[in-house]
Amino acid sequence: MPMSTRELFARMIKCEAGGEGLDGMKAVASTIMNRVHVAYGEYLRVGQGDLRRILEQPYQFTCYLTEVGGQPNPQNIWNIPAEDIHYQVADWALAGNVHPGVVETLWYMNPFAIQCPPYFPYNKSGVQFNRITQHCFYQPTTLYALT
Repeated sequence: MPMSTRELFARMIKCEAGGEGLDGMKAVASTIMNRVHVAYGEYLRVGQGDLRRILEQPYQFTCYLTEVGGQPNPQNIWNIPAEDIHYQVADWALAGNVHPGVVETLWYMNPFAIQCPPYFPYNKSGVQFNRITQHCFYQPTTLYALT
């Protein structure tokens, strides 16, 4: 039986930000939902307002991949079941709530460094906006509208 979208979202939250506390998980969940609701660009074209399409878009989330760089990726949504807190965060985001620190962000990354790169993805379609726990969050630039 296929995984429900809610289950997929809760697992993605755990895998992407499970160690970031409630604040970090809500920021990541909000950014994913921002992709669902953005009114232009790649995420509107590909996702068409559908969370599952956003979560399953190829090469967007390392946690969705079972292999990275030709090596097995044990930290993926298929291996990491969600817990109650992850469902609560998923439901919070699905209800339309947005973390105030990531209001219009479309991307996040953990740079494993003290400073966030100024742009992400590296085509400069996102500019650094905020850092919450270990993740850097990025707002779209005018280049994103062309994607």
